[in-house]
Amino acid sequence: MAHVQQLGNQPLRTCIGCRKKGPRSELLRLVSDTGGSSAVVVDERRRMAGRGAWLHPSEACLALAVKRRAFGRALNGSTGTAAVERRITAGAHAADVPASAVPTVQPESGSEI
Repeated sequence: MAHVQQLGNQPLRTCIGCRKKGPRSELLRLVSDTGGSSAVVVDERRRMAGRGAWLHPSEACLALAVKRRAFGRALNGSTGTAAVERRITAGAHAADVPASAVPTVQPESGSEI
């Protein structure tokens, strides 16, 4: 019960890969593409219409979800996971880059000549 009190009123969702529950803020929301294809897309803003599924943004959970064929069951036949794979691998590579290697963008002041 103490674990629930620490999370406050934040909703819990179940990852379709590892089947563990976690706060909504830690998982990616996935939906079927509205274009009539069987593709699965990442709902970055968590606002797209339709049935959603949740996945931890890790390659391990993605592999488990693909192995278990969880996308087709959770999203009514949607199986194209290319967009999800790109999002997760891009996030993993961004975490590998040290902060000192990322260039800092300086705002324009307008007074420089």
